[in-house]
Amino acid sequence: MSELSFDVSADESGRRLDVVLAARAGISRTIAATLNVLVDGHQAAKSLRVEAGQRVRATLPPEAIAEPQPEAIDVPIVYEDDALLVVSKPAGLVVHPAPGHPGGTLVNALLARAGRPAGGEVWRPGIVHRLDAGTSGLMIVAKDEQVYARLVAMLSAREVRRTYVALVEGEPSSETATIDAPIGRSPRHRKKMAVVAGGRESVTHYRVLERLGEVSLLEVRIETGRTHQVRVHLSEIGHAVAGDPVYGRGRKLAARLGLERPFLHAARLELAHPSTGEPLAFEDPIPEDLSRALRIARGAP
Repeated sequence: MSELSFDVSADESGRRLDVVLAARAGISRTIAATLNVLVDGHQAAKSLRVEAGQRVRATLPPEAIAEPQPEAIDVPIVYEDDALLVVSKPAGLVVHPAPGHPGGTLVNALLARAGRPAGGEVWRPGIVHRLDAGTSGLMIVAKDEQVYARLVAMLSAREVRRTYVALVEGEPSSETATIDAPIGRSPRHRKKMAVVAGGRESVTHYRVLERLGEVSLLEVRIETGRTHQVRVHLSEIGHAVAGDPVYGRGRKLAARLGLERPFLHAARLELAHPSTGEPLAFEDPIPEDLSRALRIARGAP
């Protein structure tokens, strides 16, 4: 048996205990609901709405999650120092192990190198934010406990600027816009997220870079980091990410563009170094599979 303990963050405040626990542990809500959980030292029901600063402790059965093991998986390193790593996550690579997916992840890859991640839960050390498996691009990874805590706080305070490039269905009516709409679990499709009343605050900004008729190229910046946020918000305004099999509608469009994943790339990261305060900025070029789709959209041979 292993123990998970953490303090509820401001972003988690108001959410159900089983939802928060499932997200923290990388397990299903079904498993989370069966666990013995203490909140501030008292037995707590799975439906409890947690508050920021509360201390949560849960005992995880061995079958729920296993400690990840090092694996020789190549992941490009964009930047590294004693405090942190910035990696370029390839599309198709899951960020951390979860029940039913114990290996072959970014965490397994980073554990195999000298500059190992650290901080946070044992099954996802150093991971302060995530990208969907089908999304490529830049991620920050902590290398010690204090840096991990500082980065988590910076993300919560919206002090890390995260910018994506997305190719979307159709042409937005505005050149720039802000989507401020709460995101939560879809009441109709439990494996999907949706804009729902009572969801978590979610803010996305976009700017049109190029209009190409049936698709448009956008620069997208997120203030919050909810699950599937960019994909859900863009779909909500009628301009789903091209090639998105979950939130998009244009399967024929994806086929014409040769897309086998959503056209979404985390292209830029900006932050103050968590230890020194030095300004840091990183850019990651659009990978070849997305560049090829963009050339097709532009009508290039």
